[in-house]
Amino acid sequence: MVVTAKAPDTTRVRWREAWRIIASRYPPIALFERVSDDPAVWDVLIDLEQATNPRVRDETGEIALVPPERRVTGPNASWVMAPFTHVNRNGSRFSDGSYGVYYAARTLQTAVKETGYHFARFAADSNDPPRREDMRVLLGHVSATLHDVSKLDDKSSRLVMDRESYAHSRPFAANLRESGSDGIVYPSVRDKGGSCIAAFWPDVAGVPVQERHLQYEWDGSRFSRWFDYKEERWVSAF
Repeated sequence: MVVTAKAPDTTRVRWREAWRIIASRYPPIALFERVSDDPAVWDVLIDLEQATNPRVRDETGEIALVPPERRVTGPNASWVMAPFTHVNRNGSRFSDGSYGVYYAARTLQTAVKETGYHFARFAADSNDPPRREDMRVLLGHVSATLHDVSKLDDKSSRLVMDRESYAHSRPFAANLRESGSDGIVYPSVRDKGGSCIAAFWPDVAGVPVQERHLQYEWDGSRFSRWFDYKEERWVSAF
């Protein structure tokens, strides 16, 4: 039986740097950055563009999932909007797949550890041979009041932050989101001492810039190392 943890206290999170890593194969969605400065009219403008270009629907995703007042505009806005309009239907730690979440870490190291784990898990599940994948590093900032998992009691914290199972974290997050929460700050389970956020809406996370590219290496059995194009060096994942 899944017992949903009670809402923890909130913490004012002020990070000058918030690191997010995504696969480079996902390009920016230019339409979000040029349709209008008024997010409230995006639905109509996107419908008009779809009338002449059916591919726009694939590009913009499900814009209706984000209320106009929670949308962000301008250069690089697509990096924040995309997780909410192109929802991962397989879900994640704090989503059952019915809504999007913007994840970011306080340091680059934590972001690599978190995304490297999921990169390896996907490769293993797919029985991939040795391969490499380019990744895009986004650097933003956060200034928001978020529910703090570290303020849960020990038992609830262990359940919500289980290393493998999301059985407790998903209903926990859904209840917070439905009650009006802007998101969650929580300890990384892949990088001891690291911190992460899960923003429930685009306007919670600061609009990032592209900071660098990395390349992840799957050696056929694990995420073994990554190449930093900015520093021009390989870094062991262990």
